Amino acid sequence: MALKNSKEYIASIEALGLEAQVMGKKVGNHTQHPMIRPSLQAVAITFDGPHDEDPELRKLFRVKSSLTGEEINRFTHLHQSTEDLIDKVKMQRHYGSQTGCCFQRCVGMDAANAAFSVTYECDQKHGTVYHERFRQFWQRVQSEDLVVDGAMTDPKGDRGKRPGEQADPDQYLRVVERRDDGIVVRGAKLHQTGMLNSHEMIVMPTLTMRPGEEEYAVCFALPTDSEGLHYIYGRQASDTRKVEDQPIDVGNSCFGGQEVMTIFDDVFVPTERIFMDGEVEFSGQLVERFASYHRQSYGGCKSGVGDILIGATALIAKMNGVDKASHVRDKIVEMIHLNETLFACGIACSSQGYQRPAGNYEIDSLLANVCKLNVTRFPYELARLATDLAGGLIGTLPAAKDLDDPVTGPYIRKYLTAVEGVDPIDRMKVLRLIENLVVGAGSVAYLVESMHGAGPPMAQRIMIARQAQLDRKIEKVESLLGL
Repeated sequence: MALKNSKEYIASIEALGLEAQVMGKKVGNHTQHPMIRPSLQAVAITFDGPHDEDPELRKLFRVKSSLTGEEINRFTHLHQSTEDLIDKVKMQRHYGSQTGCCFQRCVGMDAANAAFSVTYECDQKHGTVYHERFRQFWQRVQSEDLVVDGAMTDPKGDRGKRPGEQADPDQYLRVVERRDDGIVVRGAKLHQTGMLNSHEMIVMPTLTMRPGEEEYAVCFALPTDSEGLHYIYGRQASDTRKVEDQPIDVGNSCFGGQEVMTIFDDVFVPTERIFMDGEVEFSGQLVERFASYHRQSYGGCKSGVGDILIGATALIAKMNGVDKASHVRDKIVEMIHLNETLFACGIACSSQGYQRPAGNYEIDSLLANVCKLNVTRFPYELARLATDLAGGLIGTLPAAKDLDDPVTGPYIRKYLTAVEGVDPIDRMKVLRLIENLVVGAGSVAYLVESMHGAGPPMAQRIMIARQAQLDRKIEKVESLLGL
């Protein structure tokens, strides 16, 4: 089955029976947990897109596989052209504006495209068979329409020390035993977006490894229900509102993001699932290519969520009766300008993509890093402008439960009425949505992820400095002036 629908996807995750530690308690059948369910529903949306009644939208969400020839979900695609790269960004913006949150499938797609080209080049140099292993693995991912988590970020311990210099060597995930039939790994991966909503994971090194650090230069795939894996669910701002059965106070009660600390407690990885084992010179290439793909992704998903924030801000201005004020219109135009700039960067790095020897297409890395560096700034300015225009009520609204009280309920409705004809309850819903995105649970996927996802600002600055060809620019000046 190359194309699941949302119901089939949810059933497949339920069948895994994953357990997680949530708020101090072990939770089984996590798909029904009120704090986790919204994130599952956000992923499920990506399974309905390929079945959309609009044929033009279906073309955006489904594509012919280069491995099987079947129609597959674009989230499992290996990009075959610059058009594919552009459609990826368009798809991400669509889902971001449909869910108002992180829909969690991008990281696996980006990890796969990076691993596909790096394993090919590693095989060419070392005579290894990683690429064929990866092809076989990814063919199954496509055929079964699986969700794959990309696991890169290690705890890192003392940031001033290399992996092998740590007091605890497990601060970077590593191979602790090699067997004839595979390897045993130990460590942890932090900030794992959508891990509990995934069928599989691709594990990668978190930085460029050096000779002597071969045990850390490892890439492999694992089913999420593998023995020895432990999941600890991450807190989000205002997350316990999801368990209060008051949808208004949640802000975005249908959809949400998910971050998980994932522990590898001596986990066995079969040989056929190993895609790098000690080839330190290719670890950096894998990290950089994954990061570039993922930095491209942010031009799509974050502009999609930005659409929701802009729409909510424009709507609350209308509900407040200030939408015609020139300074309000100007601030909303500024929000649109910033958001479209993010999208433009995502499209630009895609349009300048090129083909790798393995056959799949990669984006322009310099422009992808420019895209992500803008993402570390512009969403924060959008959030500031939204907070400005929404007013102080996003921080002082009464609880939704107070609406049911016979005394306080009428007062709330009376004194939260603004423009005639606007239901004050609807006004509360819009305010809570803005609160969700700028300071609440939704701000994790929108703001914190904008800053740290795919690397913090300095990571992009380093890559921009490395790829900007400053010497060539100086040479052009010297030539122009005859120096």
